[in-house]
Amino acid sequence: MRSIRTFTISTLGLSSAAVLALSAFGGPAKAASSVNYVALGDSYSSGVGAGTTTGSCAQSNSAYGPLWAKANSPASFTFAACSGATTTDVINSQLSSLSSSTTLVSLTIGGNDAGFSSVMETCVLESTSSCQAAVAKAEQYAQTTLPGKLDTMLSDIKAKAPNAKIVMLGYPEFYDLSASVCVGLSSADHKALDQAADVLDGVIQTAASGNGAYFADVRGQFSGHELCDNAGWLNSVDITNIDASYHPTATGQQDGYLPVFSAAAKAVGQ
Repeated sequence: MRSIRTFTISTLGLSSAAVLALSAFGGPAKAASSVNYVALGDSYSSGVGAGTTTGSCAQSNSAYGPLWAKANSPASFTFAACSGATTTDVINSQLSSLSSSTTLVSLTIGGNDAGFSSVMETCVLESTSSCQAAVAKAEQYAQTTLPGKLDTMLSDIKAKAPNAKIVMLGYPEFYDLSASVCVGLSSADHKALDQAADVLDGVIQTAASGNGAYFADVRGQFSGHELCDNAGWLNSVDITNIDASYHPTATGQQDGYLPVFSAAAKAVGQ
């Protein structure tokens, strides 16, 4: 059995020639037509903030999963990601989409377990001190309780789809802290929220490494395209539409998440 590897886009270490070869021939992996792909996860995978969403799970065809399926024509594609999902929701409501024929699974998960949605609301609607306290509480949960939940979820995914490669994508940092001007929250809040994203990504990466999954880090791809950069890759804070705030726009899914996932899918042989 091959040793467990953690996949991070920024450290692939491929030569330019190898990258071109992979691009030209689809890599040494099976053709996309033999791939059975299932997209699990939360709102970052369902596509909240990327445009028109449908159903109770707020799914958008502009999310990275449907975009990848459209570009690669897998043998089958199941879109099971659901806004608001936790690790428990994935286990209870999404794993029925998996089977022994599934060859590729993607997901973003963990943010809702740690309560980052309510953290965002606190930071937007309350004081800096309240924001700092909410972030600290969420980070503690992410570091102490979330690892066990991720381990259980990944174990259950592998049991349902023993032949699948699992790609766990992380979350972007929200603010470009080097920007000279950034209206809205305080600079302390900006720093705290970026730190929270880093903590969460670190926990997810460790869980992926420990369970034979692959971690695809989107932070490098989003660098220079965060809030304060006016790049349109993340939805800015909107108190009238909190749910979409901090989520990738259609551009963020297309130019942020999709290239990272596409590279990961090739790297794992899909």
